[in-house]
Amino acid sequence: MSEKSFTEEQKQYLSGFAFGTDVARAVSNLPIISGSGGNSGNGTSLKIGDGPATIDGTAFPTRPENIALQAQADTESAGGKLCNEEKAKREKNPLDMWDEIAARSDAGEFPKGTDVFLTKFHGLFYVAPAQDSFMCRMRIPGGLLYGWQFRGLADLSDVSAGGYIDVTTRANLQYREIPADQAANILYGIRELDVVSLGSGGDNIRNCTASALSGIDTTELVETIPMAKRMHHYILNHREMYGLPRKFNIAFDGGGSIASLDDTNDIGFRAVTVPPKHASDDLPAGVYFQLTLGGITGHKDFARPTGVLLDGKDCYEVAGGIVRVFVKSGDRTDRKKARLKYVLDDWGFDKFIAAVEEEIGKPLRRVSEDRIVSVDNEDRLAHVGFHTQAQAGKQYCGVVLPVGRITSDQARQLSDIADELGNGEIRFTVWQNLIIPNIRDEDVDEVRRRIEAMGLGCDASSFRAGLVACTGSAGCKFAASDTKADAMRIAKHLESQFTLDSPINIHVTGCHHSCAQHYIGDIGLIGCKVEQDDDMVDGYHIHLGGGWGGNQGIGRLACEFVTAVNAPTTVAAIVGSYLEQRNDNETFIEFTKRCSDEELKTLAVMSVS
Repeated sequence: MSEKSFTEEQKQYLSGFAFGTDVARAVSNLPIISGSGGNSGNGTSLKIGDGPATIDGTAFPTRPENIALQAQADTESAGGKLCNEEKAKREKNPLDMWDEIAARSDAGEFPKGTDVFLTKFHGLFYVAPAQDSFMCRMRIPGGLLYGWQFRGLADLSDVSAGGYIDVTTRANLQYREIPADQAANILYGIRELDVVSLGSGGDNIRNCTASALSGIDTTELVETIPMAKRMHHYILNHREMYGLPRKFNIAFDGGGSIASLDDTNDIGFRAVTVPPKHASDDLPAGVYFQLTLGGITGHKDFARPTGVLLDGKDCYEVAGGIVRVFVKSGDRTDRKKARLKYVLDDWGFDKFIAAVEEEIGKPLRRVSEDRIVSVDNEDRLAHVGFHTQAQAGKQYCGVVLPVGRITSDQARQLSDIADELGNGEIRFTVWQNLIIPNIRDEDVDEVRRRIEAMGLGCDASSFRAGLVACTGSAGCKFAASDTKADAMRIAKHLESQFTLDSPINIHVTGCHHSCAQHYIGDIGLIGCKVEQDDDMVDGYHIHLGGGWGGNQGIGRLACEFVTAVNAPTTVAAIVGSYLEQRNDNETFIEFTKRCSDEELKTLAVMSVS
């Protein structure tokens, strides 16, 4: 068939059809099945390259999402073998599965095979065998919702999920215990509340985080929740942002008193200042964003400065360029190496930034560190209790949630408080709690009374304020231990033994995915199985001395194979040793930093069994 044989209508049809299954086959050098007869390589042919795609020489518009297909083809051309997840994405675009998901829901069926993985792109995780149900993760950019939305999400959970909502370490929300026949109702229901889940799982950019006190913080340099929202919409409206080799995290930090943990993200935008004495005509004094790359603490690495300084308005374009370079260059053969960190380790920062500049078509401004002033205003108790806002006569309240879980009824009551005694906003934090802002000074006592009446609290001990736990084996097939229950037992035991003058953050994660970021906790526990007589029981390896920001560091292994039953007393022994051996007013992180590896291992040795 010649180029002239196509009518305009046929060209339009082929433009859409060819970029489906046939594109996948074309880029992997497989024959294209066309019409009723198929072909043996001498019929209709499709080509994807740097220029427009062609069908038998007829050019069609290049689609941005094709860069992922091209990356897969380039991997195979170089002799690489695509991992199973990449093959699954090539055979079926997960963004085009809406009807399939709805049909399965109508039939009361869960996905099977690679469809389990692909369905995650819509935020639905089939979590068997831990639970024979779906988990649904949402996208709450910057962690900001309104009372009417939170109330609606609570109602939806009662109808279609477990009757509770979990707050995550990305200031996000999750449902659990969703039956197979409720999957579509969940997806429809959250959209009717102006909440989406597209790209919240699978190989995608996860919820964009920001400083939880954006716009109300007395110490921040710049508001960042509006930036997280704009980045969120950029992602949703650029289809190529969904073609990554693996998951990806972006955070904005405004320099305020609640950290967004930007240095644990693939891309961190951290607010800094250029003071007048270091300013110039091409770099006026003011607030900028320092670009950092490659954070992935589960792999023991933090985001590192690139030397690039950005105006706020440029962050979205640059982030898009970074993601596109990663789409083209990330490892598609080994899932364990398919993160941005490994591209940076292989290429180096200079080569990577040069590729980003080429991608966006302009140079990026580099500024030496000695012209930049970084701030450290973090207050590790700022996310709990009542605090004065930047606005006169207003306070915000940080509500303590038991390792991030809240019942639907509590969510409705908190929504009522936000609507009646605040301005309707509810903000979630990376510490798995929530904040109700804009409370009048004269309403503080009433807010406290109503929060305590529903079984929650505004105040937290130095152990509970920084207590973080992932879902654990109660809801995740990868976890080796019941992290949420164990975390609460540890906190309760510590509270019965000690009163501290500074907080100790305890992070309890169930597996190597490190959803609770155990490596950055003062005390970090990662689940394992422990041999006990003829059985294997839940247990933990314990790391000490992790930190972020100004106290950046990866926790060091102190003890291994501690049973979950013994974890509370083991952690108590560590805290007791710290209190006995510390110097005056020395914080836990300061204490552990001056301890050798061997000294850390002796802190709990007597209590480990």
